[in-house]
Amino acid sequence: MLYIFDLGNVIVDIDFNRVLGVWSDLGRVPLALLQKRFTMEESFHQHERGEIDDEQFAAKLCQQLGLALSFKQFTAGWQAIFVGVRPGVITLMNQLRQRGDRVVVLSNTNQLHCDFWRTEYPEVQQAADKIYLSQEMGMRKPEMRIYQQLIYEEGFKPEQAIFFDDNADNIEGARRLGINAVHVTDASVIPDYIASRL
Repeated sequence: MLYIFDLGNVIVDIDFNRVLGVWSDLGRVPLALLQKRFTMEESFHQHERGEIDDEQFAAKLCQQLGLALSFKQFTAGWQAIFVGVRPGVITLMNQLRQRGDRVVVLSNTNQLHCDFWRTEYPEVQQAADKIYLSQEMGMRKPEMRIYQQLIYEEGFKPEQAIFFDDNADNIEGARRLGINAVHVTDASVIPDYIASRL
């Protein structure tokens, strides 16, 4: 069986309000105003597909939010999204591999975040057979082609795969291909699901 894990709020807890909080302090712009201005526009998708680099993305987002930040200040806020790893999920990933299942990570991400979590959470890479990243693949969830590419590279049929993600659109995208997809709405979903199958 192929197990596919998203990263954010599946293996590692994230909180975007932490990002806006740091930028609010550094840019001296009220947090409520940043929350009102913030939307995930096309530049987010371009960044996650590797179509624009970190500096270009920072400039676009600062313009959208009305923030005057240096790239170093932008990065400090951008990295604040990470709260901490979910050790129980890491344990389950290792257990699945020990029993002979294939375990991979599929994440919509970007270079700045990769630089951070690969250093801060080495246990994520150690618990996975392979990590698939949107910025390296030039595509992102929920685009059908990203699931097709992963399934093809892994040599499994869609029905032999189980996918965990916290985003409902990503879940729907995987299901359209025939992948068994589980919507991770809280930290108990994955342990409960795997316990029911072992």
